[in-house]
Amino acid sequence: MEDDSDFEIADSKKDSKEKLAQDLAFYRTTLQFMGANVPIEVLCLPVKIQNILLKDGRLRVYDLIGRDLGEIKGLGTHGRSLLAARLDEFFAVSI
Repeated sequence: MEDDSDFEIADSKKDSKEKLAQDLAFYRTTLQFMGANVPIEVLCLPVKIQNILLKDGRLRVYDLIGRDLGEIKGLGTHGRSLLAARLDEFFAVSI
């Protein structure tokens, strides 16, 4: 027969694992943002698209995370697709 202390230990281990998982997720996200603190030039975009981003104030890859690329004036469908693909490549390599 199990006593209450066995349940408390099990709950404590479960809480510890959940806390560790949350901390690791936070750490991963933090590193991803820190890794994105680089100039947009690392994305190797065509000069036209790069100039559009710079004119819009998007100087670093960090500035593009979680942003609606459709809001960037002059980018167009092809530009958004290319930028999204390059961002995917960037994050796939940096993880």
